[in-house]
Amino acid sequence: MTVEPGPSPDEGRPYPDPTHSLAPRKPRTLGGIFFLGVVGTVAAGLTLVALEYWRTGLVVMGAGMLAGALARLVMPDDRAGMLGIRRKFVDVVTLMMLGGGLLLVATLIRTRPS
Repeated sequence: MTVEPGPSPDEGRPYPDPTHSLAPRKPRTLGGIFFLGVVGTVAAGLTLVALEYWRTGLVVMGAGMLAGALARLVMPDDRAGMLGIRRKFVDVVTLMMLGGGLLLVATLIRTRPS
């Protein structure tokens, strides 16, 4: 008695295209553009923090995250791209808490008198 194997779990999935370029691609959605903007502002803020302009850097990072939260709030789910990882509510609340927390830290911590 012979047993025929069932369908492979990989059937129906396309194989990777060996001619595919590894060059960076442009974002496909509007949310991808906003996501790159948030990443860029956070990178700029981290650069400012590293250059010892920590308060300005925290404000830049917080503002970038709050802008990302606003973009995610007004953008439809099908256009959110990488900006929409979870449900809209979770994405917006997370970005607002992170951005607001950074702004709060930047305003509440006093500088040392010289």
